Amino acid sequence: MKKVLVDLTVKEVKRANDNCVLLVMGCDKPLPETLPGQFAELRVDGVPTVMLRRPISVHSFDAVKNEVGFLVQLVGDGTRWLCSLKSGDKVNTLMPLGNGFTLPEAAGKKYLLVGGGVGSAPLYYLAQELKARGCDFTILIGARSAKDLYLREAYEALGRVEYTTEDGSLGEKGYVTNHTVLNNGFDHIYTCGPKPMMVAVAKYARASNIGCEVSLENKMACGLGACLCCVEDTKEGHRCVCTDGPVFSIDELKW
Repeated sequence: MKKVLVDLTVKEVKRANDNCVLLVMGCDKPLPETLPGQFAELRVDGVPTVMLRRPISVHSFDAVKNEVGFLVQLVGDGTRWLCSLKSGDKVNTLMPLGNGFTLPEAAGKKYLLVGGGVGSAPLYYLAQELKARGCDFTILIGARSAKDLYLREAYEALGRVEYTTEDGSLGEKGYVTNHTVLNNGFDHIYTCGPKPMMVAVAKYARASNIGCEVSLENKMACGLGACLCCVEDTKEGHRCVCTDGPVFSIDELKW
């Protein structure tokens, strides 16, 4: 798939919560085809402590509007700069990178999308694509508490959304793997979030004989498979998450 290095212009900044913003960006030239689960490397300018680009999952993509959205959580100096951007600012971006989720060719099966925290970001675009294909899907999002959830109204506008919170402030109390929605007989699971959560989801899927894809969040630097800092030990040997992933079938992993 074609990759481009492009200066994106910030068109809209939406505050998701105190530590997270949604950046909607576009440019004059048509953006390349981008699939759910892929990511981009965003350059951080004018911050002495930041030398490397920041890998950010594609949260949304609109080929008609020629826009791409990135959900950015404030973690360090690089993401702090990204979260401070205003409408009209430009960000040099390398995209699209990696491999995305497997999309169904036809409707007929039931899909479960499981997200944890900001890891739910790539599932929004995936849900958009599943909805466009007429697929039956449910989104399950877990967080520590209700205040840690992001863009609830946007996700709920796409379809059925269930929640788990560790403190019971919204949805069912506990973890995503304990939610009663798992009893609804899904054919395939997509998940992204903290590794312990994804491992638990993968174990559930394997025990239930359900196909499952996970989007790994290993630390990345180059995004092109050159630096080898994101390597994952799989059944097929060491593979770069940035090029061979970030989406993998659980059948490929040693979890």
